[in-house]
Amino acid sequence: MDLAFTPEEQAFREEVRTWVQANLPKEISHKVHNALRLTRDDMQGWAKILGKKGWLAFGWPKEFGGPGWTAVQKHLFEEECALAGAPRIIPFGPVMVAPVIMAFGNAEQQKRFLPGIASGEVWWSQGYSEPGSGSDLASVKTRAERVGDKYIVNGQKTWTTLGQHGDWMFNLVRTSTEGKPQTGISFLLVDMKSKGVTVRPIKLLDGECEVNEVFFDNVEVPAENLIGEENKGWTYAKHLLSHERTNIADVNRSKRELERLKRIARAEGVWDPTEGGADAVRFRDQIALLEVDIVALEMLVLRVLSAEKSGKNSLDIAGLLKIKGSEIQQRYAELMMLAAGPFAMPFIEEAMEAGWQGNFPGGVVANAPLASTYFNLRKTTIYGGSNEVQRNIVAQTVLG
Repeated sequence: MDLAFTPEEQAFREEVRTWVQANLPKEISHKVHNALRLTRDDMQGWAKILGKKGWLAFGWPKEFGGPGWTAVQKHLFEEECALAGAPRIIPFGPVMVAPVIMAFGNAEQQKRFLPGIASGEVWWSQGYSEPGSGSDLASVKTRAERVGDKYIVNGQKTWTTLGQHGDWMFNLVRTSTEGKPQTGISFLLVDMKSKGVTVRPIKLLDGECEVNEVFFDNVEVPAENLIGEENKGWTYAKHLLSHERTNIADVNRSKRELERLKRIARAEGVWDPTEGGADAVRFRDQIALLEVDIVALEMLVLRVLSAEKSGKNSLDIAGLLKIKGSEIQQRYAELMMLAAGPFAMPFIEEAMEAGWQGNFPGGVVANAPLASTYFNLRKTTIYGGSNEVQRNIVAQTVLG
């Protein structure tokens, strides 16, 4: 196992770094580095910039219009984007549904849907979770009934991330109730502008409507929007989830946020023992423990990349990456709150929008989003398959 980057890979890193620094809008990177809220235009604007370069589809093979990068190059690209303060690529289109369309869609579907994903023009949403069907995804109840050359869809999806911005949604729908629950699920692409689709935002603890409920009331979906075969959607869903859980680990963002944590610790006097005394020593110990775990997570990711690079089977550790990555995200958010102490407590939405703490004594710009970040990241150990469920999967598939 060789975890060192080759000279060619280092040159590639420099190429990406130079291009990102030249093309990433400064106002967007400022927001990302300071955890200020990103608008739809911020997120999609960066996606379109990447799309023009041909890098939004950074994980795609050349035959589908991607750059054909190796696993290592993809990792380096994501790392340089994260460290530069680029918004995280919204994964639902380029990272999640696109590989399913490539692997299981027909030529017409590939021609129809992939270009809009690669350019960043079309925003995709994910229709998996339902009330009562979160970690138990096989129990989905949203029904799609075939009537002639169309499906009639009725039901509800929930926790749909950024669904209020979606143009299209890929959905798991029930097309049969016979046999095991997994055998009656199909994978359907739905135009969110269709009659009968209603999106209702859910306001979260951090004041944002990041997730949504989506209702389907006799929504007509052309049968040509079915991916693959009817009742085989569970196979396609598992293919997609392997991409999602690896993406959720998000080690590159954790490396960037570690540096933000250190900046906050310095500003609050809990970094230098000459200022903070024993408290600063103890706090730096906690940061060091976090940094060790981030390095260990990165090594785990690089082990997977090394296996792919050498032609070996990739390690089946998506669950481990998800567990550790999500726990790290919660830990750095908590340490940022502890560093600022009571100055992190006030949660004022207007302050979040403006990037300041108002007239609160002792408040500084860096403190404004801390509570919001902390509240938001409580979700990470739940979504994408809760960590309790992931531990069961790891026990069965890795430990035997």
